[in-house]
Amino acid sequence: MAACGQGAAALSAEQAKAVLAEVIKAFGAPENAQRMEEARDNACNDMGKMLQFLLPVATQIQQDVIKAYGFSNDGEGVLKFARLIKSYESQDPEIASMSGKLKAMFLPPTTLPPHGAGTSGVATS
Repeated sequence: MAACGQGAAALSAEQAKAVLAEVIKAFGAPENAQRMEEARDNACNDMGKMLQFLLPVATQIQQDVIKAYGFSNDGEGVLKFARLIKSYESQDPEIASMSGKLKAMFLPPTTLPPHGAGTSGVATS
């Protein structure tokens, strides 16, 4: 048997960008936005519940789009797509920006200290 998902890894940066745009657009579709909102409400900002409720919905929305581009219609296909996008992020700022936008749709915002916090001349004992 041939290697799984052979066609999947063959997306160029331009094709990856187009698929990414389609995935982001799919999250904006009214029925998907409502599914995500319901999952978010069920999760109540609890990280464990986010994984339980939100991630499966987000995965399903992505699968519905990327299966047309040769990715398997399962969690593994979504992971392969995510790895492909990650591989282009450093080469293409637009892909990096779109990827960040996509992640923000289903990952809770992380509260990071501002850049340089703790290094502003505060001495440690």
